[in-house]
Amino acid sequence: MSIVNTAIPITSILTTEYIRRLKQQYPFIRGELLSRTAFQRPIETVVIGTGPRKVLFTAAHHANEWITAILLLKFAEDYAAAITAEGEIFGQNAVALSQQTTIYMVPMVDPDGVDLVNGAILPDSTQYRLAKRISDDFPSVPFPDGWKANLLGVDLNLNYPAGWLRARQIKFRQGFDRPAPRDYVGRAPLNQLETQALAGYTAFLQPELVLAFHSQGKEIYWQYDDLFVEGAEALGRRFAEVSGYTLTDPPPNSSNAGYKDWFIKNYRKPGYTIEVGRGTNPLPLSQFDEIYRDNLGILILAALG
Repeated sequence: MSIVNTAIPITSILTTEYIRRLKQQYPFIRGELLSRTAFQRPIETVVIGTGPRKVLFTAAHHANEWITAILLLKFAEDYAAAITAEGEIFGQNAVALSQQTTIYMVPMVDPDGVDLVNGAILPDSTQYRLAKRISDDFPSVPFPDGWKANLLGVDLNLNYPAGWLRARQIKFRQGFDRPAPRDYVGRAPLNQLETQALAGYTAFLQPELVLAFHSQGKEIYWQYDDLFVEGAEALGRRFAEVSGYTLTDPPPNSSNAGYKDWFIKNYRKPGYTIEVGRGTNPLPLSQFDEIYRDNLGILILAALG
């Protein structure tokens, strides 16, 4: 029986439970408590493999893009099962891959926001009322389904020091100049516990590549500014081939202060934002099987390099 239930919305408690059970079922899976949010929800990691090549996969930077957290957790389960069975995953020998590459995953970067969107924060709670007060200033953003930020109203994927001032100028012009359900960059880059934790983890690992899973659009973003990373476009084209997604440039108003932007700027290594699925966030779980099929090849190719 599967550990990760792909038919129900994810929450921070479910994430913790899935990781606990995965580690119990597959003792070679490691992981740690990376940090806690301002509201004490855990940000956890999942690590599989012992190889010298290190890659880092992240998901659920945005609250209403929580389907991406299930993607990484299900991948962890399937990969671990393939290793145990000495079988293959996406045509690759799982044991050999685990000896070549260590895959680090942060399935839920924004557990506070995910819990808000998926109803794990009750309407009579202080946390819900805090979010609702923020949301009331932005009536055009549906509540809670349109919520992308953490519970302090900061869009975590606009809180990294790569063109942060440009992002601030753009988003302030659009009216997101204070805590908001989306698009508020924060008072300063890396001023949120979640982004501090992920940036610190990345700096510690020094991975060869990062993937940041978002939704939606079936697109792959691989560039930042005018920086050239050798091999990044070629690998991105392989991602596009195996997924059916489009390798493209991010929209001008969304091309600064993101995690993969910061990674490319700091490390001059390949970083990708993968926009899974298509539709209005949060995407329905009826799309999950298709999303998983589309992205399994990307995950394996990223591990291989």
